[in-house]
Amino acid sequence: MNKTRLEAFSDGVMAIIITIMVLELKVPHSPDLAALQPLLPVFFSYVLSFVYVGIYWNNHHHMLHTVKHVSGGVLWANLHLLFWLSLFPFVTGWMGENHFAPLPTAFYGGVLMMAGIAYTILSRTLIHEDGGEASLLAKAVGKDYKGQLSVVFYAAAIVLSFFNHWISQAIYVFVALMWLVPDRRIERVLTRPR
Repeated sequence: MNKTRLEAFSDGVMAIIITIMVLELKVPHSPDLAALQPLLPVFFSYVLSFVYVGIYWNNHHHMLHTVKHVSGGVLWANLHLLFWLSLFPFVTGWMGENHFAPLPTAFYGGVLMMAGIAYTILSRTLIHEDGGEASLLAKAVGKDYKGQLSVVFYAAAIVLSFFNHWISQAIYVFVALMWLVPDRRIERVLTRPR
């Protein structure tokens, strides 16, 4: 099966996710700066989620460049990832509107963790369908320590949200920064002479 439809569909879903998140930002009815202060938690939540969606979009794009075709299993694994990403607007809004209260912060981490697991499942499914450990993607991601570490950090942040939700927020930002640093593994494998 050609991968073009999968890429186009995924790009569209991620664009809609970002659109829904930005529509949740409410315009203040006052022209002064003080009117923006109550919106800061919502804005911070939006920025963090926008960065996460951008990271997923970028990595998804690179990952799909390593394969020539996709299977039904890959389509379902991709839908699984998109399901968790589609929950970003809900948990982003809930956490921001409630000023990072413990339960919404934990749910935010839960969605991040499940999206991370879903991304790993998609990656492993693509590797399996594209020749196993000899595939370009397998060579690029190796043991995927960064992906595994991210899920561990999310799990810790979920638990910590009930003790100190600011530490959880710091963990979410740290993991985003960890992925924001350009990961050249796939690009190196794709440009290496075969």
